[in-house]
Amino acid sequence: MIVLAILLLVLLLLGLGFTAHLLWVVAAIVFVVWIVGLLLGRASSGRHHFYHW
Repeated sequence: MIVLAILLLVLLLLGLGFTAHLLWVVAAIVFVVWIVGLLLGRASSGRHHFYHW
């Protein structure tokens, strides 16, 4: 029973680690897209933002 609990804990921790890694990758992609959009927005118009609030 203890071995099963340890295996379940290991699987849970591996799943959390994979999820955290995936979130870092998504955050990096969003950051790159934001920077590219910011640079393109400044180049194409006199405004400082490519988004409208």
